Amino acid sequence: MRVLALLALCFAAVAAVPKNPQRIVGGSVTTIGQYPSIVSLLFSWNLSTFWQTCGGTIINNRSILSAAHCTIGDPANRWRIRTGSTWANSGGVVHNVNQIINHPQYNGNTLNNDICILRSATTFSFNNNVQSVSIAGSNYNVGDNQAVWAAGWGTTASGGSSSEQLRHVQMVAINQNTCRNAYAIRGIAITDNMLCSGWPNGGRDQCQGDCGGP
Repeated sequence: MRVLALLALCFAAVAAVPKNPQRIVGGSVTTIGQYPSIVSLLFSWNLSTFWQTCGGTIINNRSILSAAHCTIGDPANRWRIRTGSTWANSGGVVHNVNQIINHPQYNGNTLNNDICILRSATTFSFNNNVQSVSIAGSNYNVGDNQAVWAAGWGTTASGGSSSEQLRHVQMVAINQNTCRNAYAIRGIAITDNMLCSGWPNGGRDQCQGDCGGP
């Protein structure tokens, strides 16, 4: 499956407790073979036990694209990268992180420029389950109501148990002005650096996000 990666922006996740598991709602299980560019980002408070916390996307053999609100303020040694696994906390290959580069204009209040790059201490070996993503050109525009997919690990309902197996859900891109007006009522600014997606009848979502993932 050829996937155009769109970074998941998760307002609710930032408002909640930091480092919480992220979610796919209304989707179904899938495998890493369908999304070989996705990685599980593992976080540890004690530098001993690491658990899946955010998602990321492979952009080359040493770099992962993710969300700044996942990593902001954290030293690199609190994070690990699991590549090539359908499972959140097992399988594949785990790499240490030696550098985190958060966008210099990231705003934690508005989530503008919510993007970061994690640099692996070791190179990724590409195969059927580990591949870099196709990057859209600067002039590419996602059309209104265009089908988009979100993928990740985590609970399937707020407060539910997490899913060890990778899940995905299809949604559609929402018109930027429609999204901007809807969030303005809540006092939230949607900038040109953001993209909105959802499902017209509800029931499909990223819930608190699969933040940082595609």
